[in-house]
Amino acid sequence: MFRSINLCSRYLKCPTHNCFRLFHKSTLRAILSTEDATKFKEKVANGPSLSDFINKNGIPNLIDTDVDHPPYMPFENNASRKIYIETYGCQMNVNDTEIINSILKSAGFEIVQDVSQTDVIFIMTCAIREGAEQKIWNRLKCFRTLKKKHDKTSHHKLKIGVLGCMAESWKHKLIEKEKIVDIVAGPDSYKDLPNLLSLADEGQKAVNVMLSADETYADIMPVRINEQSKSAFISIMRGCDNMCTYCIVPFTRGRERSRPISSILDEVKHLSDQGVKEITLLGQNVNSYRDQTAGVESRIILSSGFKTVYKSRRGGLLFADLLDKVSDVNPEIRIRFTSPHPKDFPDDVLHVINEKPNICKLLHLPAQSGNSEVLEKMRRGYTREAYLELVDHIQKIVPGVALTSDFICGFCDETEEAHQDTLSLMNIVKYEFAYIFPYSMRQKTHAFHRLKDNVPEEVKKRRADEAYVVFRDCSLELHKKEIGHYHLVQVLGVSLFYVCS
Repeated sequence: MFRSINLCSRYLKCPTHNCFRLFHKSTLRAILSTEDATKFKEKVANGPSLSDFINKNGIPNLIDTDVDHPPYMPFENNASRKIYIETYGCQMNVNDTEIINSILKSAGFEIVQDVSQTDVIFIMTCAIREGAEQKIWNRLKCFRTLKKKHDKTSHHKLKIGVLGCMAESWKHKLIEKEKIVDIVAGPDSYKDLPNLLSLADEGQKAVNVMLSADETYADIMPVRINEQSKSAFISIMRGCDNMCTYCIVPFTRGRERSRPISSILDEVKHLSDQGVKEITLLGQNVNSYRDQTAGVESRIILSSGFKTVYKSRRGGLLFADLLDKVSDVNPEIRIRFTSPHPKDFPDDVLHVINEKPNICKLLHLPAQSGNSEVLEKMRRGYTREAYLELVDHIQKIVPGVALTSDFICGFCDETEEAHQDTLSLMNIVKYEFAYIFPYSMRQKTHAFHRLKDNVPEEVKKRRADEAYVVFRDCSLELHKKEIGHYHLVQVLGVSLFYVCS
């Protein structure tokens, strides 16, 4: 490699040979320390000698091969670079931001909370619905205006980067068509951010949206956004294999893969030492967790009446094992988890939840619809009847359990009768809380390619409003039943309602 560099060194000072100049500025920084780079620049200035072309003399050892050089091209002045990160979307995005905090701090960058003090802006994005994406586009327009003002008064050009799910979905529009950002990084490429920042400084396209089959960031200890908070998130698995027809997650987050249980327990202990009192385990399909590094023979058992579109797997420690071990680290820490799939609630998981006092007796059980035909079109893997049987089964094993859910209103071909089935399901189960949204078709999904988004937007909104009224009435009914009862609670902070009042 150095032989090639020496041969082209005569071109480095020539402004017409930009490719060689770019190779020198970026690649050499990646492979040479500051001291080594100084030596090499001296050789370049003097030009190659005859000895450089004689095999028996070899190549001067400019690099100490015993030194573990960073796998990216570092800035020469990382310590002076300030990074501002704005986060939108789910809890997983919050945790991803904390992972990025750790990666960038380790590379020498400073994380700031004031956008006016930064020279690099990252926005963590969500692509689950059109409304979520529109918020990001609006925010990017604000940042573009800020960039124009900043670049007029500062010698450091303001860089803007898009992270997360929209990065994969809209990479070409962001970088090439709109030219609105400098850096695009998908959910599996956060370790590459120092490299991407260096490329952006060189004026190159800084894009990495490659999905990984094994990246879990198990070797990264996240730096929490609010280190004083008594609540924390831990990502235990990434990606999803369920391939529901409406969902873009498998296309933006990739296939399922789980962290080794040992790294999760280390993070739980670390948070316990920091005084954290509530931990939420995170995953796109959190209860399908399976640690294959453990070398344990096991087989995933689905909830009765449920099926998958993929072949059942064998081997590894499963979600029940993880819950059991995590809850034992510190019995004073309350354990939650989200977001599960109803198919992955076998009896062993339910028994652990019931037996461990510090595991919350609240389960998120996303139904999405109360109509079997709609559920089949969604490819959820269960019927209305199977779902209700699971609810009954859960309530028997975990007495007093509270349930929450997700609902999509106005999915492809949904009729008024199907909508009424959803409302009746809500009245039967009576959820403590429900996330209700009008259907938003996403590109790349099965529904986008094979189904018709034929329910008018006003009908979707009306059905969502009706579902929200039913949920509120049922939730109020449940809360009234709690009057006069005593519960052990945790005080985590000042109520937002109190602040607003």
